[in-house]
Amino acid sequence: MRSKQIINLLDTSLPPRRIIWALAWPTILEQILQVTVTYVDSAMVGSLGAVATAAISVPTSTIWLVNGWMNAFAIGFSVLMARNLGSGKQDRAKLVTKQALVTSLYFGLVLTVGFVIISRYLPTWIGAEPQVDVLAQAYLHYIALGYLPNVVMILISTLLRCSGDSKTPLYLNGLNNILNIVLNLFFIFDGVSLGPWKLPGFGLGVQGAAIATSLSCTVTSILLLLILIRTDSAIRLDFSSPFQYETSIQKQAFRLALPVALERSTLSFGQIVLTKMVGTLGTTALAAHFLSNTAESITFLPPSGFATAATTLVAQSLGANDKALARKFADSCTIFGTVLMSLMGVVLFAGAPQLIGFFTKDPAVIALGATILRIEAFAEPGFGLSMLAFGVFRGAGDTHRPFLISLAGMWLLRLPLAYLLLRSTELGLLGIWIAMASDLTLRGLISLIQYRRFTWLDSWKETH
Repeated sequence: MRSKQIINLLDTSLPPRRIIWALAWPTILEQILQVTVTYVDSAMVGSLGAVATAAISVPTSTIWLVNGWMNAFAIGFSVLMARNLGSGKQDRAKLVTKQALVTSLYFGLVLTVGFVIISRYLPTWIGAEPQVDVLAQAYLHYIALGYLPNVVMILISTLLRCSGDSKTPLYLNGLNNILNIVLNLFFIFDGVSLGPWKLPGFGLGVQGAAIATSLSCTVTSILLLLILIRTDSAIRLDFSSPFQYETSIQKQAFRLALPVALERSTLSFGQIVLTKMVGTLGTTALAAHFLSNTAESITFLPPSGFATAATTLVAQSLGANDKALARKFADSCTIFGTVLMSLMGVVLFAGAPQLIGFFTKDPAVIALGATILRIEAFAEPGFGLSMLAFGVFRGAGDTHRPFLISLAGMWLLRLPLAYLLLRSTELGLLGIWIAMASDLTLRGLISLIQYRRFTWLDSWKETH
């Protein structure tokens, strides 16, 4: 039944905007749900005080790094799968899916073991204050325990989206978000009030927030796996046939995934260095920095949906050897997403105090956070343009270009400029965010130039 409800993405009788919107809106809604949960999660922890907020901010860049690796892993296999679907090789697409799932189990186990060990040392290296250090170690430890199911959850969600089914990930990740909030209530606080009744909670604070996240990911990954096995879809898993491990699939997926992983690593390691700079400014600056990053995530919603649509549509169009259709989809997605991101920049500027005030009542944190958010608002058009262009490049198999652009922006502009402004001016956190906004604006301009060259239309040849 589900396979009949999914539209043919390469149906030229349908207007491109209809196909794009059919893919984009579930992803946008899914992102809204995720951001809502992030907001609520941060507000719950924020109610425990600035120290608790600082504790979850310390490992945040590292968590983004790992999530980036997980997404890179998923993109590598998913773009390869979508390419095979576009060329009519459904059996091959299913084989890619099965091999991706088996590989994800090993990858997730390595991440779990590695970051459980790293959690003991990272907060101290970043320079967290003693009371923050202990909480940050516990938070990262329990987040790492959920990395195996998290890899599976991200992989299956991405595979389904790239097959043209963006609704199932919406429903399941929506469930994950709701479950996360409910578990947060019981694991973070001592009790949960339900009208005249008060149910007992575990009262674990920051540690409880991490446990809730890992448990909700575990439940969601199991449900997604069952859906992939039991429902009718283009990439349904069939375990009745013997598993065939093909080195060529691993190599092609690795060639696609490695530049994405390097790109995410470039950004996340840069963010870790940036967090270390912010850590020298004290707990208030650290809390404002973290909450502003969280608040800014609302602006990612429109471009993320259209970037995902662009990746899927470009991959399948080029799989069908239709460059004109790929370019038509790419142009439409890029224009729609960038315009919406620019509008979100206006929202960010106008509502900055209210956005920060949602997470904390600390007036110093609110004032500082609102100021840096308004600096960032001016960079939203460029940031949105780069996100959309990167989505197009990845769908075309050109995952090297986003990596090189990100590398240049983070390490040749953002970090040197942030260090210079921090050491030579009295701007403090404002200087760091000026450097961030400069990087995102330049990244957008470079992405536009590279996109308009249209050399990405022939990039797939490099993955073979």
